Amino acid sequence: MKNAFAIVTLSALMATHAMAQTSAVPADAPASPAAAEARPDAEAGAKAEAKAQARGEGLPNVELNSELLYKLTKAEMEFKNGQWQGPYVTMMMAAQQTRDPRLARRASEMALAAKQGGEALAAIRLWRELAPESDEATQFFLGFVVLTDKIEEAEPIFAQRIEAAPPGSRGVALFQTQQILSRANDKLYAYAMLVRLMEPYHDMFEAHLVLAQGALSIGERARAIAEANKALQMKPASELAVLTLAQVTGEPQAANQALANFLAKNPDAVEVRAAYARLLVEQKQLEAARTQFLALLKSQPDNVAGLYALGIVSLQLDDAKGAEQYFKRFLAVLEKKPGDERDPFKALMILSQIAESRGDLPGAIAWLDKVDSRESGGYLDARLRRAQLMARSGNLDGARKSLAETQVDDPAAQGQIVLVDAQLLRDAGYVQSAYTVLENALVRFPDNPELLYDYALLAERLDKLEQMEASLRRVMQLAPDNQHAYNALGYSLAERNVRLPEALALIERALQMAPGDPFIMDSMGWVQFRMGNLPAAEDALRRAYAVRPDPEIAVHLGEVLWHKGDKEGAQKLWREAQAKDPENDALKNTLARLNVSL
Repeated sequence: MKNAFAIVTLSALMATHAMAQTSAVPADAPASPAAAEARPDAEAGAKAEAKAQARGEGLPNVELNSELLYKLTKAEMEFKNGQWQGPYVTMMMAAQQTRDPRLARRASEMALAAKQGGEALAAIRLWRELAPESDEATQFFLGFVVLTDKIEEAEPIFAQRIEAAPPGSRGVALFQTQQILSRANDKLYAYAMLVRLMEPYHDMFEAHLVLAQGALSIGERARAIAEANKALQMKPASELAVLTLAQVTGEPQAANQALANFLAKNPDAVEVRAAYARLLVEQKQLEAARTQFLALLKSQPDNVAGLYALGIVSLQLDDAKGAEQYFKRFLAVLEKKPGDERDPFKALMILSQIAESRGDLPGAIAWLDKVDSRESGGYLDARLRRAQLMARSGNLDGARKSLAETQVDDPAAQGQIVLVDAQLLRDAGYVQSAYTVLENALVRFPDNPELLYDYALLAERLDKLEQMEASLRRVMQLAPDNQHAYNALGYSLAERNVRLPEALALIERALQMAPGDPFIMDSMGWVQFRMGNLPAAEDALRRAYAVRPDPEIAVHLGEVLWHKGDKEGAQKLWREAQAKDPENDALKNTLARLNVSL
């Protein structure tokens, strides 16, 4: 339910200030008193700057002498090198001596970075003491103290802040209070405090929204619904109120009804309509969701979120043509909004897939060409897919050239490029060339499990069995949870009918890691067949074929049935395999070995 609502409170607006990692001294300060004396101009400048800042911000006018500068610089250097206690003590003592709140703040930063709660709280207390008018210091104190067993200290501060807030800003102060208290460890105490703090403000609809959220946080759903209804009664046209009501109901149908009733009276409520549409998508009511998104676009034709959502919903409804139109409009609108931070990558990839599905490979490649920025989150994926499509269209050389021109800095990404290059060669029938590409790549990336795995498979195809086994065992060392390596080696041994107990142990290990994998079930059936356990082999292979009716599994199951005397059942399976993949090598070899014609 909660995922359906983009906004329910003003939590984003009310988030407390992030801790800025600022130093109390200049970054280029001298490292010792002697060095400071050697640079009188730099010290004089720093002193002048400190005095000017003190006058402008009401800070203490403290002489930044060589001794103080040395202590602070030394503390910063020690903290940078991984120490925290000495630097923390130095900052706290300096703050107490100079009465400069910036030093207390820096001490709190050090303690927080070192995950020292008690010391952090002490520093924040001193920071508030030295800067009693600082809203930032108070925010830090409140945000921290609600996480401790001293949460009661926050109540009078909250009360004073709410009361002091101008009438026009008091609602914001209420939301801010709830947002901070929502992070408390003691949820029940925090809620009881929230109830007391809201008592004088029951004439404000924001107070009831805050109480609704607080009640929901402790599981008091009935109270949450009652408070949300009170807020909605006070402001019947409030989108925030009805969104809160929909969230706290906990029942999809009740949420649907609340939002639908509101939209009947307020058809221009954009946020509510968007939330209603998302809720319908969650409930798999796709046609109804599409109707709501279309209504949203009538009032906001350039709503990029709505256009994208319509594209996704249309895909789920098997309306590829409609999806294509919406994604194209999404991209067109996005081009008109250069400041929008949305990444068009997913839309471009989907448009490429739609073009590919109708056999338009040039069109599919053209969409991928638009992912032309290395800053895009999907740049590498787009380039790899582009090369694969080029190879499928018959341009293997162009595909490999495209891969060679793809510039990435991450070694793992570089390994992916090599992997795809080898796969393109292998799929085109150049197995030896693919093997050589991976062999050379492993000189650069000797511990890349994916490269090692594919290299092992190619080595087996070239009958380089020692290299195959060594590579797979190396994968097991580097990635002990890689079930494919155990399965590949176990199947290879079973296929060659050697070291069968070892093959069984390897496949059993793979099956423990991925019990539902049909190909590992197939390996288990095959090794059982090699060991003469025909009932166990048939059982494993039937389960594998039920999960995935793959031609190769059908070939193995057919051979087991053939040896059990069920030749009719075997031939039926082989015909099914032949219909799916007439050129299947495993099928051809099996039929030839058993002298069977279909």
